[in-house]
Amino acid sequence: MSSRLPGLSVIASNYQGLLSDIWGVIHNGVAHNKETVEALANFRKQHGPVILITNAPRPNGPILKQLDLLGVPKDCYDAVVTSGDVSRDAILQTGKTKLYHLGPDRDLPLYEGLNVELVDEKAAELVCCTGLLDDAVETPDDYDAMLKDFAKRGLQFICANPDRVVEKGGTLIYCAGALAERFEAYGGEPIMVGKPCGPIYDASLAELTKANGGEVERDKILLIGDSLPTDMRGAHHQKLDALFITAGIHAADFGPSDDPDAERVLHRLDHEDVQAVGFMPRLSW
Repeated sequence: MSSRLPGLSVIASNYQGLLSDIWGVIHNGVAHNKETVEALANFRKQHGPVILITNAPRPNGPILKQLDLLGVPKDCYDAVVTSGDVSRDAILQTGKTKLYHLGPDRDLPLYEGLNVELVDEKAAELVCCTGLLDDAVETPDDYDAMLKDFAKRGLQFICANPDRVVEKGGTLIYCAGALAERFEAYGGEPIMVGKPCGPIYDASLAELTKANGGEVERDKILLIGDSLPTDMRGAHHQKLDALFITAGIHAADFGPSDDPDAERVLHRLDHEDVQAVGFMPRLSW
């Protein structure tokens, strides 16, 4: 049975590598958590590599810049793997070139260097969804007609960010996963490439092996995340130990964010049929 841990140091010696979520663990989109980056840096110095794994629908270059802008020190991680990185491979595998980009313009770097033509929704052979056009005000309801049409046409629909919602500065906003869920409800079959699906873990484990100078056994890898449907579910599918951060996306579910109700946390983990070696409101050493 998992319990609240006073710090990562309590279990760190059991592991030789970490896969850590970014948004909701390291930062909230506005500021980074100082204790969290110190914990990751300490693990990296004392035990093994740290790979950051995110459902951000952009290549890792822009994410590295974002981490720099938020003041996240480079000594707390070895590499960053994004859902955008894996989405590029998925786009190539479809063999389609007429692509409709469903998402904000800030995600357009996803297609740089790819042999695709960005077209309007009517000309599309393929859809790549990175999110809502304006996630500050829109909801999936605003996309009903479009998603019904895509499903009816049998278009391939790549979801570059399986997260349904994310917490930004204390507010929950909808992500691409919410649109993929709606598309599926209308009979479509979305291609999910980020957490909790396999491709992003294959890429992350390859980076962990590279940083370690050799493969790390799975029972020596710890996954850290705040999302039950993506992070905890992904760890379950990959048969990796997981540490659940409760003050992220699910903070409102467990009582005071700094003092979560352990019984409610454990009940939720059981209800979701996922496991954790322990939980913490926020990652610290």
